[in-house]
Amino acid sequence: MAKKANRININDQINKGIAQVKETAKNTNDFVYETSEEVVDFSIKRGAEWQNVADKAIKGGLKLAANQQDLMFDTLEVVKKQITKSGKRFSGLFSKN
Repeated sequence: MAKKANRININDQINKGIAQVKETAKNTNDFVYETSEEVVDFSIKRGAEWQNVADKAIKGGLKLAANQQDLMFDTLEVVKKQITKSGKRFSGLFSKN
């Protein structure tokens, strides 16, 4: 009878161990699931914020490029006028010789 009682005791211990492993696996799975959701939510939130920052940077960069382009064309017009005026002066100086 002692052997049978010993077997029952061992089976009970094995069943308790299996139940504990299942419970631990379930708790671990729940924790990983919740943490994954938090990471995904955080990533989406930060991604949206960085998208706004990038959008502002691109718009600011385009405005800056447009201003630089306008400045360049204005400068080219002034240089063109100066060269035209100087050309007339040089041709006047050299045609008298």
